[in-house]
Amino acid sequence: MSNEEDTSVRNSGEDPFKDVRAGNTIEVGKQAVWSVSSCKPGFGVDQLRDELLETYWQSDGQLPHLVSIQFLRKTTVSDICIYTDYKLDESYTPNRISIRAGSSFNDIQEVEVLDLNEPSGWVKIPVKDTKEGKLRTFLIQIAVMSNHQNGRDCHIRQILVHSPVQNRGLMPIRDYPRNFVTVEFMQYNCIR
Repeated sequence: MSNEEDTSVRNSGEDPFKDVRAGNTIEVGKQAVWSVSSCKPGFGVDQLRDELLETYWQSDGQLPHLVSIQFLRKTTVSDICIYTDYKLDESYTPNRISIRAGSSFNDIQEVEVLDLNEPSGWVKIPVKDTKEGKLRTFLIQIAVMSNHQNGRDCHIRQILVHSPVQNRGLMPIRDYPRNFVTVEFMQYNCIR
């Protein structure tokens, strides 16, 4: 079932890249097929994923507004980061967001509900499956259920999807010796 705690956020101050830089998570959104329920021309998926905070997806239609993220293989998802800016977007800013997951559109279930209070910046949403375990899924759907000031359409500037890094028994890169000076290493030190 969904976790309906009031996780109101005024200014999250979250750094969505901290765990990526530390090597704990990776951004897996590039491995997915993205679609939106509606958009104004020139304000679609490309703007949602272009890594620029000045551009945005703008929905065009009735609530709820949906962003669907489909993976080609079952993927573990630890959190979803959404960038919104109430100061710039006002009534276009999402107020209530539902995160859903499943194997397909036929078995999708709500796993998280989040209430936002004038968010300006990154909001990190940790996700788990309905049994509080790691969320492994083929499909994630982000549903904007309502906007601030009863706005009709929404603006979301960026969305990131993070997956935990799987430790496969390999030595972390940071632990490898830095001085490769043997003849065997030197012959492979450049790309031919």
